[in-house]
Amino acid sequence: MGQLEERIERGIGFKNAGDYASAVAEFQAVLSEVSEYAEARHQLGLVYGFMGLFDESLEELRRAASIEPANLNIRNDLALTYSMLGMCEEAKAEFEFVLRNDPENEIAKRNIQYFC
Repeated sequence: MGQLEERIERGIGFKNAGDYASAVAEFQAVLSEVSEYAEARHQLGLVYGFMGLFDESLEELRRAASIEPANLNIRNDLALTYSMLGMCEEAKAEFEFVLRNDPENEIAKRNIQYFC
């Protein structure tokens, strides 16, 4: 595992422990080296959401999805964030994208029913 991947893993550990400031620092350090690192943007977007920084969260999740449009984990997290913020059309579109690419995706199947 390379240094950047180790930082991502460390950041995820901080995120899971509720140490959001340390998680942000790890993800931002990765992005300072590779600005288009989708997983760093994805994780940073999740942390921002946990911190209540919803504009920043959406910005990072959208950017992660634009870097890796086929990454269904990112797309599900973006959809869930849209849903949480009451952005129903956007959430539904993301869940539909996931289901077109993975019809058995449990997260999307469980959540799309709220938007039909």
